[in-house]
Amino acid sequence: MTVKLYANEVVLKAGDTNQVKENMKIEGKLIVTNQRIYFKPIRDEMEKFNLEILFDNILEVIYYGSGFFTPKGLNVVTRDGQNHKFPLKKRDEIGQLINKMY
Repeated sequence: MTVKLYANEVVLKAGDTNQVKENMKIEGKLIVTNQRIYFKPIRDEMEKFNLEILFDNILEVIYYGSGFFTPKGLNVVTRDGQNHKFPLKKRDEIGQLINKMY
């Protein structure tokens, strides 16, 4: 799996996650760079589910799963009203990093 980076773009943090789209669970990586958030599916045939969120487009980052049995994760709300949920073990680290960037 490779991600093409923009000029002067640096990967700051990455974590394994999945995303539910069109009733499918897509396994992949959530990559936070100094310019954007990027979701890249692990399997090449799922490439149509690549997701790029620029920091200017983020309205809010919501932490979820503070209970004992619920998975931890982030819900990234974009300015166009879309919600993107990512279950993450490193939720707090990645969430704080995203909050600093937008």
